[in-house]
Amino acid sequence: MSAIAERLLAWYDGHGRHDLPWQSPRTPYRVWLSEIMLQQTQVRTVMPYFERFVDALPTLPSLAAAPLDRVLGLWSGLGYYSRARNLHRSAQICVAEHGGELPRDTAALAALPGIGRSTAAAILAQAWGDRHAILDGNVKRVLARHRGVEGWPGAPRVQAVLWTHAEAQTPPARVADYTQAIMDLGATVCTRARPTCLTCPIQSDCIARREGRIAELPTARPRREVPTRSTTMLVARDRGGRILLERRPPVGVWAQLWSLPETGDAAAGLDALSARIGPLRHSPLQPAPFEHVFTHFRLAVVPLLLDAAAPVAGIADDPDRGWFAASEWATLGLPAPVRKLLENLPPCPG
Repeated sequence: MSAIAERLLAWYDGHGRHDLPWQSPRTPYRVWLSEIMLQQTQVRTVMPYFERFVDALPTLPSLAAAPLDRVLGLWSGLGYYSRARNLHRSAQICVAEHGGELPRDTAALAALPGIGRSTAAAILAQAWGDRHAILDGNVKRVLARHRGVEGWPGAPRVQAVLWTHAEAQTPPARVADYTQAIMDLGATVCTRARPTCLTCPIQSDCIARREGRIAELPTARPRREVPTRSTTMLVARDRGGRILLERRPPVGVWAQLWSLPETGDAAAGLDALSARIGPLRHSPLQPAPFEHVFTHFRLAVVPLLLDAAAPVAGIADDPDRGWFAASEWATLGLPAPVRKLLENLPPCPG
């Protein structure tokens, strides 16, 4: 067994997480869903979304058959919505090409949308116990510190070194437990800030601890300027309280989600919308302008509440635009800031 596997497995038996919802039953579908949800998202955030998702779509074929709007609605709030679109597309590919099951083959699995090398390895290890090394964010941190690997883990050269260590440390038996153990260690002990090294089962030969470099490793990502973009969101509401929503384009930010009409020029946007649906009166809206942070930029949003002054014009047979009551938009795939905005609207004027 590897230098750390025996100690990690003994620690996992007594201190690891054994009651995560995707561990029982540990089916390939549930493991796959959890691995996709856990990409760039913490366990405690994922758990309620996972349980809601599998309650609604308990099998891979049921996911493949579901409308994309249903999938995005269940995902709404988790962010990184390309994961949900890839999940849906992958399920359809599995039904069409793999008999409605995830393929138990590294190349075929990694070829599915949204599944790269580490995610494919985690699915194979967790679902079937196959010996495959994983390298998610937690594992990168553990190995970078334990083996003293310098450089930002996202850099190809550094990542190649970490993959070599990951392969060397993965044991031939109890692979599912080992992969969970090293992920748990990174999530609960070898944390990014304030790691609890005294409780770590592999601290005796950790290079970062021995050299006093725990705060330095792994090396932080090089800093870069994050630009700010601005937009005005038009919250148009008819006299019955329905909200005008539009489906966003198939590519770009919040692709294929339902959202509010936006404009870069509030006056021009208000005039154009009034000409299309009828007279609107605007009023102050709380919260005031707010900011939403994406990976590559910040979005400064000015919400403008527009109440119809007369019965609104209908939206003629447009599948990507319509008026939605609260009971309807609540189930749609909405960006998290848009959902929060709609949930906190003042009462509709009588």
